[in-house]
Amino acid sequence: MKPPRSILVVVTRRIGDVLLATPVIRSLHRHWPDAAIDVLVFAGTDGVLAANPDLREVLVIAERPTAGAHLALAKRLWRRYDLSISLVPSDRPTLYAWLAGRCSTGLVVDSPKHRWKQWLLDRRVSYDNANTHTVNLYLRTLDMLGVAATPEVVAGWSAGDAAKVSHALKSAGISGEFAVLHPSPKFPYKSWTADGWRDTGKWLAAQGLQLVLTGGPDADERACVATIAQTLPGAIELAGKLTLNETACLLAQARLYIGPDTAVTHLAAALGTPVVALFGPTDPVKWGPWPAGFTGKHNPWQRYGSQHAGKILLLQGTGMCVPCMHEGCKRQINSLSDCLQQLPASRVIAAAATLLKERTMPPTQVNPHVQ
Repeated sequence: MKPPRSILVVVTRRIGDVLLATPVIRSLHRHWPDAAIDVLVFAGTDGVLAANPDLREVLVIAERPTAGAHLALAKRLWRRYDLSISLVPSDRPTLYAWLAGRCSTGLVVDSPKHRWKQWLLDRRVSYDNANTHTVNLYLRTLDMLGVAATPEVVAGWSAGDAAKVSHALKSAGISGEFAVLHPSPKFPYKSWTADGWRDTGKWLAAQGLQLVLTGGPDADERACVATIAQTLPGAIELAGKLTLNETACLLAQARLYIGPDTAVTHLAAALGTPVVALFGPTDPVKWGPWPAGFTGKHNPWQRYGSQHAGKILLLQGTGMCVPCMHEGCKRQINSLSDCLQQLPASRVIAAAATLLKERTMPPTQVNPHVQ
């Protein structure tokens, strides 16, 4: 196709989805370096793109906008871009792509119910919700555009972000190697036990590692992290105190990261930090952390069992139902998942020991826009 001067990428979903869309953005930027690339996301998920060097602008819309907000966005988007790409097969993202692009492409569900969305788009890619990793699925939208895939999840930060992280570490007295623990995911069904975090943290401290605890700004997340920090003398508690870009800068310096299925775990993996990822009901085929430097078009993860790829060791909870792909044992996001609640600390400690033995390189140099 004729090189576009302007491109819009639509990925109106959660923070992890937005982060895993960055390989598409990077691929477009490398193929058409003169094109201005914007992205449309839900409000509250845009922080993960704040330091992305491949973007001109990040547009936001509320997850449940008013009719007036819908109309204002429609007017703003109308045929503004030479090319638009929807990475979400739902109704609104498809409409946004159709409104915005003089030429549009996107993911669609191949069924009669969704046929109308296929008619809106100039190019369509079948949505596979079962057997393709999210990064590879998103990259498939580029095939018919003749754009070579760059399967690189992009995380970056500014010099100001690095200065804030450096100040936080120095103020806490951290001058040596440290491990980052991320005990509290946004949704409880992805969470592990407080006792598991305590025992693992104490083992890491006994290995000579200082401990940094991270978490989101929500009150429940901060309370969870604070409770665990009380059981780990000397641990630094940074829940709610860092932006996602500042968190990325912190993770790049860590000797080890341990966390559940959350956007921060994807960040750590993208930066090449050794990662122990705790997975329960979530399908690793779709949502396993994308290993830094992984370039294969096949999936880096299988559906069943604990696995090791690159610097990531993915621990899967046990049980005949794992992964069930449901939101907790009670099928709602605030319920717990038995497969994670029954995961012993001994398995996590063994995984951490494996990665610590493999790590021989010094921590990543702290520079702005590392990727």
